[in-house]
Amino acid sequence: MIQYNNNIKIFTANSNPQLAKAIAENIGVPIGNNEVGTFSDGEIFVNTGETVRGADVFVVQATSYPVNNHLMELLITIDAFKRASAGRITAVIPYFGYARQDRKSKARDPISAKLVADLIATAGADRVLTMDFHAPQIQGFFNIPVDHLLGLPILYRYYASKFENEDDIVIVSPDLGSVSRVRSFASRLEAPLAIIDKRRPKINVAEVMNIIGDVKDKKVILADDMIDTAGTITQGAIALKERGAKEIYACCTHGVLSGPAIERIQESVIEELVVLDTIALPEHKKIDKIKILSVAPVFAEAIERIHDNLSVSTLFV
Repeated sequence: MIQYNNNIKIFTANSNPQLAKAIAENIGVPIGNNEVGTFSDGEIFVNTGETVRGADVFVVQATSYPVNNHLMELLITIDAFKRASAGRITAVIPYFGYARQDRKSKARDPISAKLVADLIATAGADRVLTMDFHAPQIQGFFNIPVDHLLGLPILYRYYASKFENEDDIVIVSPDLGSVSRVRSFASRLEAPLAIIDKRRPKINVAEVMNIIGDVKDKKVILADDMIDTAGTITQGAIALKERGAKEIYACCTHGVLSGPAIERIQESVIEELVVLDTIALPEHKKIDKIKILSVAPVFAEAIERIHDNLSVSTLFV
């Protein structure tokens, strides 16, 4: 059995220090004294200025862009705490990079999500706390416990307040693969569901084929787990507008927003895009159309529950 003392210690690397600090503030503990940097040749080093012996350590690090640097920072930080005799180490990964490589879609493809899961466990993590895997079955790639939080309740509460007492709302799934997730969202808001039928001729390129459901004269909310280059969401918005949608909103848990995403969103017919702060959004990407909601309170409560050996499943509703 893992033995650790009553000390919760929150550490971070360089991917999302603002979120880590907010989580620590919600718990009521100081952020750990930890420096993660690089030598002149690019090698990553970790210097920790406090003892972690026997402590319950939580390392907050999203594996977002630049994903390989942030992944190595996470692995090396975990290794440092393991060798410093931490009682238990939890990798808190608000956004799990490589999640889209969860299967072999063609011959000789890697399953990189499984590889990354193995690396995290090998580095010395005792458990993982994350939010909205691109594919929920990735939980099974880990041989250590995984607590999989959902961004849906945060988004639901926002829209329930924004569109209170309005009955012309339709929730839209941007593709067939997201229907299950989006149906739950629609059920919570007691709104009908529509689906965009699309095909993807090549990576990061999507073509809308059809709209399933009635969106004419409706306020629609496009809901997804992540938005990367924003091609799918902006093309879907155009198709919805052409089908008579009155107003178009969009939301996601993970705002990857790479490449031309910001320009596409700015020029799109989308009224507002709501993202959670699982990925730090740099200042030059913060445009008026984008609203950011914080996941810090949810992660803070999950960390306290894990520390106290309480159920985390109550946070899923």
